Amino acid sequence: MTSAPLHHASVYPPKPKPIFDWLFIVGMLGVVGLYVRSIFFTPPDSLQGLAQKIYYLHVPAWLAAYIAVGLTALMSLVYLWLHDERADRLAEASAEVGLLFLTIGLTTGPLWGHKIWGTWWAWWDMRLTLTLFLWFVVAAYLVMRGAIEDEAMRARYSAVLGVLGALLIPFIHLSVYMFQARLHPMPVVLKPDKPSMPGDMLETFLLGFLVFTILCIAFIRARYRLALLREIAEDGGAA
Repeated sequence: MTSAPLHHASVYPPKPKPIFDWLFIVGMLGVVGLYVRSIFFTPPDSLQGLAQKIYYLHVPAWLAAYIAVGLTALMSLVYLWLHDERADRLAEASAEVGLLFLTIGLTTGPLWGHKIWGTWWAWWDMRLTLTLFLWFVVAAYLVMRGAIEDEAMRARYSAVLGVLGALLIPFIHLSVYMFQARLHPMPVVLKPDKPSMPGDMLETFLLGFLVFTILCIAFIRARYRLALLREIAEDGGAA
């Protein structure tokens, strides 16, 4: 009696997915389309002139950062509840992407502010100060992950900090209502009543929000897959 032949294909692990996939390509093409529209087809602001066009990079980048930081907090809560390593891995990936978009926001903001307000930074503007504080919290989250060797302790402490960091987001948005001394104007889109932007500008902004959301998700997916590849490589080296 002969034994059944072995199916060697089942022995090998599945081929890992590429880090950057079609969603990243869609996001990058969307960025190109966004800036073609904003530069050539969207009228300049009557008061700020061409400098206002940085709005279509600055604000969508902040919203993408909020999405990433919010996802970090959500996955941190999931980890604290279920102790699922996948949630911890996704929280870390989201935090790195969030720090990227926060950096874009903190870079483009002073460039725009110096042109319009005549100053690079004003510490008494609480939206500026709180967003910088959020940047430091997310950076501290990532530093903590590299400093703690014990995996369970690292994930638990990082999860707590990830949740606390996201609590800053509503205060950042509401700071223009809470404090009279400020440089930032009242919102023209994210406000209780209807947006007060002209139609062409509003359409370009909404396109920017969509494009940066896609790009944010694509970066998080890529960073998550990179983490998986690193774990596979480490497990292979340990074996």
